[in-house]
Amino acid sequence: MIQLVFKEKGALYAAYIPLFTEGGLFVPTQREYRLGDDIYLLLSLPDDAQRYPVAGKVAWLTPPNASGGRTQGVGVRFPGDEKTRLLRARIEEILGTAISSSKPTQTL
Repeated sequence: MIQLVFKEKGALYAAYIPLFTEGGLFVPTQREYRLGDDIYLLLSLPDDAQRYPVAGKVAWLTPPNASGGRTQGVGVRFPGDEKTRLLRARIEEILGTAISSSKPTQTL
């Protein structure tokens, strides 16, 4: 299990992957994963005392020494269940209009 703690909206914006239908997050890690691997996250969001467990799947890989100075890690696709749909809605609520920003992120 990987614990992800987002203390500020900017960090959450940089990690969020709205292009995945179910939503997802970039997880910085040096551990080796393969596409389709199961990955378990425990998320803490800015200004939210609740912790959110997510059983996702690795949907893309950023290797070590990636071009553009990208951080090594994995893109985790959320499952398509009701609990995670509510988490995606909560993340998008926190991000508000920033979600449509053209500011670079760690994601696609």
